[in-house]
Amino acid sequence: QVKELVLDNCRSDDGKIVGLSSDFENLEFLSMININLLSVSNLPKLNKLRKLELSDNRISGGLEVLAERTPNLTHLNLSGNKIKDINTLEPLKKLPNLHSLDLFNCEVTMLINYRESVFTLLPQLTYLDGFDADDQEAPDSDPEADGDGLDDEYENGEEDDDDEEDDLDEEVIDDEEDEDDDLEGEEEEDGVDDEEEDEEEDGEDDEEDEADDDLPRGEKRKRNLEDEGEEDPEEEEDDEDD
Repeated sequence: QVKELVLDNCRSDDGKIVGLSSDFENLEFLSMININLLSVSNLPKLNKLRKLELSDNRISGGLEVLAERTPNLTHLNLSGNKIKDINTLEPLKKLPNLHSLDLFNCEVTMLINYRESVFTLLPQLTYLDGFDADDQEAPDSDPEADGDGLDDEYENGEEDDDDEEDDLDEEVIDDEEDEDDDLEGEEEEDGVDDEEEDEEEDGEDDEEDEADDDLPRGEKRKRNLEDEGEEDPEEEEDDEDD
């Protein structure tokens, strides 16, 4: 069931691959970078393999095995190997689906008219060392590999955070406005209550004054004296006569 297998930096046994067998028949991606591999002669039959990474090894030839064992290969990376001549690449003509080949840091890249020669030899190729025949760079098939997808997500996250902060600020402002409205309403109610109390007190005072006006002068004076806690002078004189 394994579709991808990475064996980078796992040293091979005397230049041979140990443990890699036809049991991995569903493999679509195989990476064996820097494992001191001398050749690909021990590759098992991998009919579904599409991408093969073999950079930084010691492969100098024997590429005809690839057409036999990996007939559906589309990407092949041989960067940093011991490939010196254009003719060494001729067996790759038998890989009809191969459209990307990398040979960085191989001696063959130092040859005159290297790129033109390879494109002529392998007409099925679209990209050599990351560029097509017109020197147009190959598009990145995996945007997340160079962090583009992560940057977009991060920026969107920041925008979302900003939106959330704005929403929070608006909610806080709304809450403050509601509190101010409540306080103003309470103050208005207090003002109304105070006015009603004042009116009631004034009404009581007016009633008392009206009641006093209805009494005869003597009775009114007597009542006032009683309210003030004083005695009537006439009563004091009667007491003295007695």
